[in-house]
Amino acid sequence: MVFRRNGLIEVSALLIEDSKRLGPMIFWFVAIAVTAIACAALLYAGRGRAVNAGALEAADTNSHFRQILAGIDADLAAGKIAPEEALGAKGELAREMLRAKADPIKASGEISQAILLSGVAAIVVVSLGIYAVLGSPDMPSQPLAARTDVAAQNMDIDAAIARIESELEARPDDLRGWTVLAPALTEVGRYAEAANAYGRIIALSAPTAQLLTDRAEALLLAAGGQGSDEAVQLLRQAVELDPEHAQSRLYLAAELTRMADYAEAAQYWQAAIDLAQRNEPWLPAARQGLAVAQNDGVDTSAEDQAEMIRGMVGSLSSRLYAEGGSVEEWSQLVRSYIVLGDLPNAQIAYDRAVAAYPAAFDRGELDSIALGAGLKLNGAQP
Repeated sequence: MVFRRNGLIEVSALLIEDSKRLGPMIFWFVAIAVTAIACAALLYAGRGRAVNAGALEAADTNSHFRQILAGIDADLAAGKIAPEEALGAKGELAREMLRAKADPIKASGEISQAILLSGVAAIVVVSLGIYAVLGSPDMPSQPLAARTDVAAQNMDIDAAIARIESELEARPDDLRGWTVLAPALTEVGRYAEAANAYGRIIALSAPTAQLLTDRAEALLLAAGGQGSDEAVQLLRQAVELDPEHAQSRLYLAAELTRMADYAEAAQYWQAAIDLAQRNEPWLPAARQGLAVAQNDGVDTSAEDQAEMIRGMVGSLSSRLYAEGGSVEEWSQLVRSYIVLGDLPNAQIAYDRAVAAYPAAFDRGELDSIALGAGLKLNGAQP
């Protein structure tokens, strides 16, 4: 994920009292940023099919868990529950599923992939701890808030990963173990191993759009921004497999934009936007990615933003020259001109500030800014 800041953004920070930045100037490479946004925003659960589905009792149990998980995701997306409540609820669900795993049915090998919670980092932490550290199927139920606290306080994620890896060496076909391990490896930055783990999940179950996208994500992260042909192929498979899977389209659009295949990238940006149900957090980035692709890699919004910032600097300058202002405001103006590379106007603004505040004691920060930029200091000096 690549972000670029330029001087104009620093100027915007100076012009807003609470010091909030307007947001980084994102050029055509902005599309890669959608990777993180889409990961954080889309709470897709895996839509796998049960292995050895002939066991009716196990299938019924897995169907029940799928319905509960879908209900949690739906309530979270609708704003009915807070993220931390969803986190606790999914942790509770994972524990209950582990209890089901401990049932004698497990011996016959009927394992469902209905608990695919990959793609959501917070759920990774809770599910990992339950599986490897806190996962006693006989543990009595606890309130959601208490359960979240227990997971946060007692879990060493690296030790938990090591324990699961050890268990998988003994039981390499344990689908649930791989399901917990893969997103955990992504979370701790072991991307190549995560990609292999997702490959095992796909081999042990059946490919879904989400699983293919998760593996593609791990491959892209492992490539460190250099791209991955295999990841692109996986994303194309995911798109074909599920016509309503927005995340795979976002990833594919971002990669195509990085590859300068703007015409096809625009199609997938638009396809993802068309799938939006509400005001998804990734929509602004997707719309900007579409604009970049439609303009052959040129981010016209950056030019508009630069013009807006210059207008803000001009307004501040006009007010201070006409009405005066605090030394902090003069410092803002001088720094803004310096960041914009307009040293002549920075010098003029500094001279006016010195005239308004002749005592050097009042201008400590202002003089430091001017000195650092090579402006000519005047007025009384300390």
